[in-house]
Amino acid sequence: MNASLTIQAPGARQRVWQAVALPLVALLAWQLWAFTLPPDTRAPYPTQVLATFYTLTASGDLPAALAQSLGRVVAGFCFALLLGGGLGVLMGSSRKLRANLDPIIESFRPVAPMAVLPIAILWFGTGTPAALSIVTYAAFFPLLVNTVHGVSRVDRRLLQAAQTMGIGRARILRHVLLPAALPSMMLGARLAMGVAWTAIIAAELAVGAKSGGGTSGGIGQMMFVFYAYSVDLNAIVVCMIVVGVVALAIDRLFRAAERRLMPWRAEH
Repeated sequence: MNASLTIQAPGARQRVWQAVALPLVALLAWQLWAFTLPPDTRAPYPTQVLATFYTLTASGDLPAALAQSLGRVVAGFCFALLLGGGLGVLMGSSRKLRANLDPIIESFRPVAPMAVLPIAILWFGTGTPAALSIVTYAAFFPLLVNTVHGVSRVDRRLLQAAQTMGIGRARILRHVLLPAALPSMMLGARLAMGVAWTAIIAAELAVGAKSGGGTSGGIGQMMFVFYAYSVDLNAIVVCMIVVGVVALAIDRLFRAAERRLMPWRAEH
C-alpha cells in the first residue's frame, strides 16, 4: 500500500500569529530603542504614536482626511476604468487600432504622474480636480495595458464559435470576450488601484506644498502640514501607518473580488 502524505493547512490561530508575529517583534524593538532616548526627544516611538493616533481619530481630523483621500481615489479610479477599460477593449479587439495607438500610449506611459502634476495645478488649481486628474492618469495605464493584453489574447476560436451560432456582437462581448479577458483585467484593476492610492498621497503632499498647506484636504496634505508647520513626527508616522494599512485593505478587497468573480483561480 502506498502511503499518502497529507499536508494540513494552518489553522486560523496559526495564520493570525504568523501575520502579527513579525510586526509585534518590530514594535517591541522600536519601543525598547525609545527607552534609550532622552525625555525631551522628538523622535517617534510606539506609545506616543498610539496616543497621537487616538487624538487625531477622536478629533475627527484623521477620519475626515482619510475619507477625502479615499473619495478622490475611488472617483479617479472610476474615471480611469471607463477610459482605460473602454479603450483597452477597443484596442484589444482591433489589431489596426492597436497598431496606431500603441506608439502614443507607450510614449506617455513612462511619464510619472508627479511629472504631470505642475500642468494639473496650472489647469485645475490646487483643489480636488488636480488630485483627481493625477489619480486618473496614474490608474489609466495599468488598466489599459492589462485590458489590451487580456482581450487580445482571447482564443479567437471562441469568438468564431459564438458567431457561427448567430450570437450578436453585444452578447459576444458580454458573455465571451470579457469573461475570457477578466483575469488580466482584474490584475490591471488591482495594480491600478495600488498606483492610484500611491499617487493621491504624493499629489496631496505636492498640492499642499504648493498651496502653503491650503484647504485641499486629504491625508497627504495632512502629512505636509505636520511636516512643514508643527514638525510632529509622531503624527507623520500615524499617517504613514494609516496609508499602509489602507493599501493592504484595498489589496485584500481586490483579492476577495478576484476569488468571487473567478472561483476557478482561487488559491489553495
